[in-house]
Amino acid sequence: MAEAREFLLEVPLDASKVSDFKPDRAVKVMVYKKQGQPQEQLAKLNAQGKGSVTFSFPKNPGSLQVALGPETASAADLQNLQTISVNVPASSWRNGKQFTLPAVAISSFYWWWWWRWCQNYTVTGRVVCADGSPVVGATVCAIDVDYWWWWSTQEQVGCATTDSNGCFQITFTRCCGWWPWWWWETREWLIDPILVDKITAAVKQNLGIGRLPTATATPSLDVFQKLLASSTKSVRADLSPNLARANQASLGTTIDPATLENLRGRLSEVLPREFPFPIWPWYPWEPWWNCNANLIFNVTQVCGGQNNTIIAETVSDTRWDSPTNLNVTLITNSEACCAYSCDDNCPEGNCIVPTDICDINVGSIGGNVGAGGTYAAPSCTSPQVGLYIPGVQDRPFAGGVDIFGTFGSEILASNLVDYYEFQYAYLPSAGGTPPADGDYAPLPFPAVGGFGRQVLITLPGPIYKWVPVSFPVNIISDGTTNHNVIETIAHYEANNGAQVWDSATHDLLMVLNSLNTGLANGIYYLRLMGFARPGYVGNLVPAATGSAPTLGVPPVCDPIAADPAVNNWWAVNIDNQAPGDTDPSGQLCGLHLCTDQPIADILQVAIVSGGTTTVINGCDNICINPGDQLLIDFAAYDPDGFLDSYSLELLYGFDQSVDLMCGPCPSVCTPTPCFTTWALGPSPIAPAWAPGSAQVGPAYADALTQGATSPVWNGGSYRLTVNASSAFPTSCAYLLQLYVYKRPIQNCVSVGIDEQYNLSFETFTIQVGCGTATS
Repeated sequence: MAEAREFLLEVPLDASKVSDFKPDRAVKVMVYKKQGQPQEQLAKLNAQGKGSVTFSFPKNPGSLQVALGPETASAADLQNLQTISVNVPASSWRNGKQFTLPAVAISSFYWWWWWRWCQNYTVTGRVVCADGSPVVGATVCAIDVDYWWWWSTQEQVGCATTDSNGCFQITFTRCCGWWPWWWWETREWLIDPILVDKITAAVKQNLGIGRLPTATATPSLDVFQKLLASSTKSVRADLSPNLARANQASLGTTIDPATLENLRGRLSEVLPREFPFPIWPWYPWEPWWNCNANLIFNVTQVCGGQNNTIIAETVSDTRWDSPTNLNVTLITNSEACCAYSCDDNCPEGNCIVPTDICDINVGSIGGNVGAGGTYAAPSCTSPQVGLYIPGVQDRPFAGGVDIFGTFGSEILASNLVDYYEFQYAYLPSAGGTPPADGDYAPLPFPAVGGFGRQVLITLPGPIYKWVPVSFPVNIISDGTTNHNVIETIAHYEANNGAQVWDSATHDLLMVLNSLNTGLANGIYYLRLMGFARPGYVGNLVPAATGSAPTLGVPPVCDPIAADPAVNNWWAVNIDNQAPGDTDPSGQLCGLHLCTDQPIADILQVAIVSGGTTTVINGCDNICINPGDQLLIDFAAYDPDGFLDSYSLELLYGFDQSVDLMCGPCPSVCTPTPCFTTWALGPSPIAPAWAPGSAQVGPAYADALTQGATSPVWNGGSYRLTVNASSAFPTSCAYLLQLYVYKRPIQNCVSVGIDEQYNLSFETFTIQVGCGTATS
């Protein structure tokens, strides 16, 4: 074989100087030139640490480069690793077709580093929903991240699919010891918005540093040039040319990462010492030498017919310097499909447990089932029935309202309830004990909302797939009367086989469509009426609900057997915005909504100077002087009495603002200036549709301390008086905006996201210190 090759290169190896040497692994030897494919071989060393490999070439190869490394390294790895490398000049072939290099010495440093130049990682874990239910069939991807200033670079190192228990395993290898320039060149950098915010906030702590420049998509040293130049400290601002790459034109970057430690030292003199994340320049950074992985996870799942991102971790979730064996539990957002299991929480008996309204436990909503299935917790007054956290937040509901409940074990085991309808009793303003049987009537068809659930299908592989199953409202007769009913899961499984259900909707019973379906605002008591109908034909028959007070109405599950049976019920207070234009203020519709639920109206803005009052109209140009007062009359009003809060703010310049509701000095609002004069009270020019009020807020919690009686706070028309020089710190154009919010939980969005709101605004220009206030 050797004779058939024209040119031969022998590479002897010598590891005899390695302490505690053992010939238990091979050495990867690679030879390459600028053009052409590299050749590689594994060299086995003897007990004395000696060995050699021979490469053959069909013609004179010219100049060559030989690189040595661990046996697991690829040819591409060896070209970019800081490892043993020997040049074979073209002149080596002058004396013949065979050339033997002097023995390449392998030192202890390289021998032992080759053992650890790559680390094998195993990541195991579970993906679960917030309630602990397993997430099946999700794609989990581990991402190795590095951060430099406010840029980040990510490398997806492995993905896996969760099994029927939500478990997964990912294995990957991470290597180090690269040439810094090559490591940097292979990175794709992105702006990290969290780091931008954190760094900007940190830099603001140093009042001697000016405003940071806008973050650019491509990493640049310009930001540090400007940062050092703007500092009041004596720090050299010019960035040495050595920080720039000599071959920047061909490599597309102006940064030499190997020289960044020098810059880090200079930045440490002007930046705050503390930072919430261990990133450069607060910490040393040489990722090309670091074999440790910084891991975040991204998890997606096909649920509801679309591919949802159910976990998207950020720099705040980074597992810095992760161990090589890592176990994690990843908790999803609300977009995941989770396998339902009631575990030890399944209620027993021929009964039902009303559990939630809009994913809020009924125990937090006034007038609902309390401990032991009685009319108890939480304690509330009659007007507080159906409100979330009565006496504190007093939030009603609006739009689509999800109603949840869990059937008892006996109903499920014996299929006692195949279909159910919801009935209601309406109280316009105040609740009490649950109404009597005769007060209930079936909900009108438009108000009964059907919904979809997800079932898990397991295909060969296994491949897990969540498939939607519809649970619509059906009109079925009992032989005399039609009922608007929904099928139970128990009935569906009796006719279609057992299923694995998505936990998010397993206990969902109905979506109460409260808007524009004939339901007025007020307090509603709902109850579930069960029917039997074994197949998909025939009439409905009231369900056998045992000792329930009302035939067909399952009682509330009660762990205390001696307690009398009580019909099930849910209490909910509805407060929808009235349709159409109900706004009495006469403002134009647009950003301002033409509704009186709530009203937001800037009634009048004026400057009081030396006893003279000058009204500011939109687009006016006004002069102010020291001692002038700013008067703002405004309306923040809800005729339904469910006002939540309002804000009054001046915006100006570039992202600058003055919060006018911060109160007098000393103020807790920063950087809003301190108001030496600040007074808020009823407006003397209040219109009839928003009368003045002593309960000035600006939040419902404040109003309760000012004399408002739970659950009612209408708000009103108010006058705010502040010293003008604090409200207008500089000559500029200003935007005065008033936001007004109501309390309803609309369409089951998260508590605190007030979707019923309104806005009023006015713009004008203020000139500071220019003479008498004139327009």
